Amino acid sequence: MRRRLVPSVLTTGLAASAVLAALISPAGAQDRPAPTSVTAAGHSTRAGTALVSGRNEPGTRMHVEPVRTSNVRTVEVDYQVQETGYWCGPAATRIALSARVAVPDQATLAAELGTTEWGTGHISQVTQVLNSRVDAGRYVTREMPDDPPTQAQKDLLWSDIVADVDHGYPIVANIVAPPGNQPPGYPSDQTVYHYFTVIGYDDVQGTVLIADPASFGGNQIYWLSFAQLASLIPPKGYAA
Repeated sequence: MRRRLVPSVLTTGLAASAVLAALISPAGAQDRPAPTSVTAAGHSTRAGTALVSGRNEPGTRMHVEPVRTSNVRTVEVDYQVQETGYWCGPAATRIALSARVAVPDQATLAAELGTTEWGTGHISQVTQVLNSRVDAGRYVTREMPDDPPTQAQKDLLWSDIVADVDHGYPIVANIVAPPGNQPPGYPSDQTVYHYFTVIGYDDVQGTVLIADPASFGGNQIYWLSFAQLASLIPPKGYAA
């Protein structure tokens, strides 16, 4: 996660410091107890509904159970809060990999992704690492340069989400979330450059299930409208 500060309020610096402090890695984060199991079954799938919230200590893990109903599909993953303020790329990649293989720690993935204190530079780096650890060539990079996206780009994004989730492959999205267009809990006075993982969908509600490693506002796993997801990705892209 990378943030661009905007001068909307005088407390921006304090807010940014608080957000970053909440994501500083504690010692022994990889040695935590086995994760708690959670499931989307029986819960609302409307946009803005949090499946899990409030467990936002860096390194916190949760096991998300798969769901398959007539309209809701989710992928089984091992979720983990990112361990530093700039490891959203490694953490989102780790969540996606956990659906298919035994996952390395975030530090290992950060090295493979070439992540620095400025974050993970491009979604293609995520695609490359995903393909190196799951079926070679399974993931491709989808660019979404148009803002707002074209209808064809939105149709392809929805098609990718449905196909990948149905086959047990989460999607990693690179997003830009400015003030006024942000997922729940994001710092409203900042433009946030971020990676998170799409792990499910509801084709009746038109929503997608997000596993968000930043845990902004204590929101880890929540439903987001597909329309908002499509508006957040440009001018970046996603790995599907």
